[in-house]
Amino acid sequence: MQKKILVSPQSFKGSVSALEAARAIAKGVQAAEPDAQTVLLPVADGGDGTLNALVDGTNGETFRTVVTGPVGQPVEALWGVMGDGRTAVIEMARASGLALLTPRRRNPRVATTRGTGEIIKEALDRGYTRIIVGLGGSATNDGGAGMAAALGVKFLDARGHPLANGGAALARLARIDLSERHPGLDKAEVIGATDVTNPLCGPTGASAVYGPQKGASPEVVAELDAALANFAQVVERDTGLPVLERPRAGAAGGLGAGLLAFAGAELRSGIDMVCDVINFDQHLPGASLVITGEGRADHSSIFDKAPVGVARRANALGVPTILLAGSLGTGYEELYQHGIAGIMCIADRPMTYEQSLARAEELLAGAAERALRLMKVRLPS
Repeated sequence: MQKKILVSPQSFKGSVSALEAARAIAKGVQAAEPDAQTVLLPVADGGDGTLNALVDGTNGETFRTVVTGPVGQPVEALWGVMGDGRTAVIEMARASGLALLTPRRRNPRVATTRGTGEIIKEALDRGYTRIIVGLGGSATNDGGAGMAAALGVKFLDARGHPLANGGAALARLARIDLSERHPGLDKAEVIGATDVTNPLCGPTGASAVYGPQKGASPEVVAELDAALANFAQVVERDTGLPVLERPRAGAAGGLGAGLLAFAGAELRSGIDMVCDVINFDQHLPGASLVITGEGRADHSSIFDKAPVGVARRANALGVPTILLAGSLGTGYEELYQHGIAGIMCIADRPMTYEQSLARAEELLAGAAERALRLMKVRLPS
């Protein structure tokens, strides 16, 4: 009987896309099991690779738009439309992301999500009525105020003057004017896709957990957290929507909260949303195995990351999942308690990080072949 194997990795950041990873894994599967049927279903969890997974996976179309970068510089951002012709897909990181800045230029006090809002505006102006925003990889901590400002929302201080860009300015927020908010938002379905569940403020909030990687000192973290708390208070008063303790509102420096308050968005698990779009569950019946993959497996992988989301769905139908990882970090063993049946590091010899990036496809194919050959071993009774 022909074996059916689903191949569902996410992208390996800085190296290969999810689709390229899936093709490499399938090559390794075929080397070990020439008669196997491989079904390629590349995935993403709201961060890097979400655009490719949703647009490429549905034969959609991509566009390039020059927008305001995280610290005001112009950047050319890629976004796309899925094959249904009505769903725009935006990775906020491509307009407002940490990777767009050198370490010395990172400054969450002033970084803005305005560029992300400019892409949303273009999608609305083009008539797209469903917009998915991936919320990973942000350089920002502005609660989505920059995004909303690009869509006509005004953020004013006590004198009625517009606020400057960035999270620090939110400490002076006194009033929000929605009178010129983009009318297309009332007709659009907006979805924020994320792999985190953090609230807006507090010890597990946007500033405390993610501020340091964006360049925030402990003092700046405290400043930004207080500014977002003021933002949440004014948002609730002027829009009627409480965002302070909403799960996922802290995603992307509070962009989750901004999408909730100003775009009427729904915040969803990124991996579940992607799996729904690509009809992952419909391919599971009859499958013998699922192979997923990610660049680094560690303790953080258990928090709604792509491999765990894939395994959760596969296990529901009794299909085992193995994970091919670029590297193994502290706590990766916890994944065994979250549905992953086996984990294999793809490295086949000692090598530098740069060497592993250059050989990613070769290493993925080799690891997939080794995994399948090991699975054919039967211990004597």
